[in-house]
Amino acid sequence: MLYHLLYQYLSESFTWLNVFKYQTFRAMASFLFSFIFVLAVEPIFIARLGRMGIKGQPIRDDGPAAHMVKKGTPTMGGLVIILSVICSTLLFCDLTTVRVWIALFVMLGYAAIGFVDDWRKVTQQSSKGLSEREKLLCQCGIAGIGAAAVMAFGYSSDLTVPFLKGVILPLGLLFIPFVMLVVVATSNAVNITDGLDGLAIGPVMTVAFAYAVFAYTSGHLEIAKYLQLQHVTGAGELCIMLAAICAGGLGFLWYNTFPAQIIMGDTGALALGGVLGMIAVLVKQELVMVVAGGIFVIEALSVIIQRYSYKWRRKRVFKMAPIHHHFELKGWAEPTITVRFWIISIVLALVSLSTLKLR
Repeated sequence: MLYHLLYQYLSESFTWLNVFKYQTFRAMASFLFSFIFVLAVEPIFIARLGRMGIKGQPIRDDGPAAHMVKKGTPTMGGLVIILSVICSTLLFCDLTTVRVWIALFVMLGYAAIGFVDDWRKVTQQSSKGLSEREKLLCQCGIAGIGAAAVMAFGYSSDLTVPFLKGVILPLGLLFIPFVMLVVVATSNAVNITDGLDGLAIGPVMTVAFAYAVFAYTSGHLEIAKYLQLQHVTGAGELCIMLAAICAGGLGFLWYNTFPAQIIMGDTGALALGGVLGMIAVLVKQELVMVVAGGIFVIEALSVIIQRYSYKWRRKRVFKMAPIHHHFELKGWAEPTITVRFWIISIVLALVSLSTLKLR
């Protein structure tokens, strides 16, 4: 809204407002707004939850014993991040860009799923919220609508392969199930990772930063041509939303760092994972998510390996899954696990950015 008001309508009278036409400036403004918003609103939200008498996070019975101290910690803190991203997007993005609305739709849809799941958990004081079937059906439906919208507006349904110049795979109608796989897998992987204080939000920020670079470069005609990227019209506007995600995560980390004053919950984890997966599709860098979001991939794979190893062999590969619990039971301190996973995530994000030149 500010973009349209200040640049399109007032810049002729006040030439200094022309700065709003630059995506880099609006991304910076979005970052600052989102960071301040979360930093200011999160403690109000925590206090409000207490006044409403809403009980905090229930803890799974089979989890590490050390986690019992987390019982009752306020949850659904990711809702404030989502609100900051929505406000920043509406204020600073060019709202005529369809890709922005598709990303917002997916984020809001997944936030709604997560909110219902969190609400059931806190009101019933059970670690079980929505069933896996209910959650998966809703996630697939929202991702499917997002994929259909991409095709309906005539955007490319081709798949580009990182590190390989000019290798493009036409997916046709397979594009819809492929997008559903990317978005649902990313969303659930982020949710699985959200098991220790500050663990998930760190990689969310590194992935958002990497994709902000992808969004800006692929949306800029000259830069995309120089880097031999597929030019994606309007993709640059997504870097403004991604800047808000980075900043919102940073503000949230102020209260989520060990020992956490509030937990992100499924409201935040599903929404942030879902929107990152959808943005990966919208900027035509779907497969790079496997590298940039490597921590999420490792966490999800550890659960899959553990489940099927026990089902088929009656043996566990890890002391406990997801893998961050395995390291807890090996004696690693929670902050140690979190920071080491962040370090790996930063390195993987930088490796993913190398695909811009290595092709």
